Amino acid sequence: MYPYHNKIKQRITNKELLRYEYVERYKNISPCLLLYFSTKPEIRPIREHRFDEYEKIFKSEQESNS
Repeated sequence: MYPYHNKIKQRITNKELLRYEYVERYKNISPCLLLYFSTKPEIRPIREHRFDEYEKIFKSEQESNS
């Protein structure tokens, strides 16, 4: 199985994340967190049950950049 979230977290650590946004629906995922990366695949959707996990990562990354 493809380590989807592990790969995404590594890409965030590698500073490939450009931005993110919450959307009502993306394909069959509702609600959805969309992550936009500078490398392919450029868009990665995240399901609601993982939102808290990614918000902690965003906060941690933001604090380390301050």
